[in-house]
Amino acid sequence: MNKKILLWSITAALAGFLFGFDVVVISGADKKLQLLWESSDSFHGWVVMGAALWGTVIGAIFGGIPTNKYGRKNTLIVIGVLFAISAIGSAFSNDPYVFAFARFIGGIGVGASTIAAPAYISEIAPAKDRGRLVAMYQFNIVFGIMMAYLSNFLLSDLGENAWRWMLGVEAIPAVLYILFALKLPKSPRWLLSQSREEEAREVLKIIEPEADVEAQIIEFKAHSEKSDKSENIFIKKYRFPLMLAFLIAFFNQLSGINAFLYYAPRIFEEAGLGESTALLSSIGIGVTNLVFTLLGVFLIDKLGRKTLMYIGSIGYIISLSLVSAAFFLGWTGMAVPIFLFLFIAAHAVGQGAVIWVFISEIFPNHLRASGQAFGSSTHWVLAAIIPSLIPFLFSHPMIGPGVVFLVFALMMVLQLLFVAFMMPETKGKTLEELEDVMLKK
Repeated sequence: MNKKILLWSITAALAGFLFGFDVVVISGADKKLQLLWESSDSFHGWVVMGAALWGTVIGAIFGGIPTNKYGRKNTLIVIGVLFAISAIGSAFSNDPYVFAFARFIGGIGVGASTIAAPAYISEIAPAKDRGRLVAMYQFNIVFGIMMAYLSNFLLSDLGENAWRWMLGVEAIPAVLYILFALKLPKSPRWLLSQSREEEAREVLKIIEPEADVEAQIIEFKAHSEKSDKSENIFIKKYRFPLMLAFLIAFFNQLSGINAFLYYAPRIFEEAGLGESTALLSSIGIGVTNLVFTLLGVFLIDKLGRKTLMYIGSIGYIISLSLVSAAFFLGWTGMAVPIFLFLFIAAHAVGQGAVIWVFISEIFPNHLRASGQAFGSSTHWVLAAIIPSLIPFLFSHPMIGPGVVFLVFALMMVLQLLFVAFMMPETKGKTLEELEDVMLKK
């Protein structure tokens, strides 16, 4: 693989590291903040914990606008700035409203990154390597998650202000990321969409020195000329890719993945583990997530997106059913952590590795950012609602963790049917070839 493409892809994918770190770092401060500000379960869930997730909704809905207008690279740089502001603002907050606003800003960065980073990588990657290069974004998300869990554990003994250090330390990787992103070239497909052909030609020559650059430009122009620039993704001919983006994002969150990542220590404590053991088990979750995401990245261009989704769906159904049974039947000790490790492994090798790759592939060039904004918005609206409900659902005498995990398991049966009967395979095809496939459906 071209070393420069690899370097550029890793740099863009580092937005995923900040995404993963930012989303999960709050888990270490969860109960401390609720006690500090004497918040009710509802206020704590929807405002203190949920603010960042509502920010992701805004970032996902509107992130396609700067990604299209100002380019993938410039948007990635702004995302880094948002993460840095959020980290510093959260660390210095003295009331729940300022804290929530700072977290909201970081959430905007998270939501926008799910559009700009996969779009950028998919547009610079050769077709044969596109799956694993875009999947590096997901790898960096889980690497960020693991580092957040580890950071929380290491900083947990710093006294009553430990939570400030947990949240503030994110400013360091955010600033480093901004410096790296400044060195990225602009996406060649975006440059061509802006009629900046000479700049695009220079980048394409670096990406594939042996390829026929002029033929690539002609192919792009042919597809561009067939496209009506005034159309949007909600017209009839884009119904199929729109439905695919909605369903893969819908099932991603109805697995309960974000609810679990946000509240891992709380869930382990509900299962009977002590506070320190719960934090340590969270690190185990991070390691499991990282290892199986690496496996997914390795396999995605070999087995394909659909096969990984089959594996992940079956793993989800088994693991979530076992977690539900453990809560219903009162199994204690390490039963719940072990079943949740299996759940994380199933997610990492399936949905985790596939979702951002798949959504970045199924829309035409001129509507890619808009299509990803739709898929990301679906993902983040649900990612805001579901974790925000967890404190209430877990504490409700008629519901509790057992019922919650059973519902997640049943939703994964529906995901298995979606994979079997609707989801197409996208591996090995150029973005222009995939455009033709999607429009024929």
